[in-house]
Amino acid sequence: MKKTMTGHKAVAEAMRQIEPDVVAVYPITPQSEIAEYYAQYVADGIVHTELVPVESEHSAMSACVGAAAAGARVMTATASQGLALLIEVLYIAAGLRLPIVMALVNRALSAPINIHCDHADAYLARDAGAIQIFAESAQEAYDYMIMAQRIAENERVRLPLIVNLDGFTLSHSVQVVEPLPDEEVKQFVGEFKPVYPLLDVENPATWGPFAMPDYYFELKRAQQAGMETVPEVFLKVQEEYAKLSGRPYKGFFEGYKLEDAERAIVIMGSTAGTAKVVVDELRKKGEKVGLLKVWLWRPFPKEEIVKALSHVAKVAVLDRALSFGNMGALYLDVTSAFVHREERPTFVNYIYGLGGRDTTTEHIEQVFAELDAARPGELRYLGLRE
Repeated sequence: MKKTMTGHKAVAEAMRQIEPDVVAVYPITPQSEIAEYYAQYVADGIVHTELVPVESEHSAMSACVGAAAAGARVMTATASQGLALLIEVLYIAAGLRLPIVMALVNRALSAPINIHCDHADAYLARDAGAIQIFAESAQEAYDYMIMAQRIAENERVRLPLIVNLDGFTLSHSVQVVEPLPDEEVKQFVGEFKPVYPLLDVENPATWGPFAMPDYYFELKRAQQAGMETVPEVFLKVQEEYAKLSGRPYKGFFEGYKLEDAERAIVIMGSTAGTAKVVVDELRKKGEKVGLLKVWLWRPFPKEEIVKALSHVAKVAVLDRALSFGNMGALYLDVTSAFVHREERPTFVNYIYGLGGRDTTTEHIEQVFAELDAARPGELRYLGLRE
């Protein structure tokens, strides 16, 4: 049954249906309502989750690490400065191979303080060792929160996973969402199977040991090996979920009218919806334009990106965060995938939407209009008052 709900509610509903053993969370705008919804489920006895109220986001992720190491299925949520505060422990969660699933309600980082959306927080966690998925809509946020469990908990992966949804644009906006029946979600996710749980006193294990130079390197390589298995697991889980839900999830990204495109935009998050409207309008005028919307950002699917964009003449990569002193992080990902290709598109980087700045259809039209004359490797700012 289709329902109207905010992105917050959609994420909280997915969490309710999964019913993790432990949720440790600290409120922060624009994430707080996820914590509030779930706290209400616990208070009403709808779920039998141990809700751990803590004094900070650093403590929230620390509690998640402890609970996951003990053998529990664990989830959390945060945003912006909260992610910045817990980032130390996120690195630890990844290094310990703990499949903690976290909703990240994207918000700009201070200073100056800003509570609205950009992707600076997700970019901050880029190299933490966590899988990252971006949602365009509340429906995608709901769906990927469910798929996240199967991906992160796969025995070959065992890594934390972040589901990104744009603050306010998705978190607070009401959209149509079609949730699955509770029993179908429970069956799809399955029971959590801990690996070397601390509470298994018959088989004692050590977590978080000190690693000298003679072992640290190999442990990091093993962590990378876990990340390298993600694409295969992601596609398998996605395929199973598509059959269950009837929704067209297939691949690491969505190619929208990309097959014969001569100009294209690469983007992540909710602004992809705005870009699709522009693609449709320009197609009506006979312009061969298209869109590539990234779902799986970490690990980055470079070979598939190359295959999807090789025929396109001009590509604009849109980053909703600055990588100070360099081009945008998504731009660098996309262009580095083509580094050994003699024939490649002309790439241009646009920074857009910082601090919640609205990106309109007119702005996306501007990108397509400027592409033909843009200099290769140029960095531009969309919607900025120069």
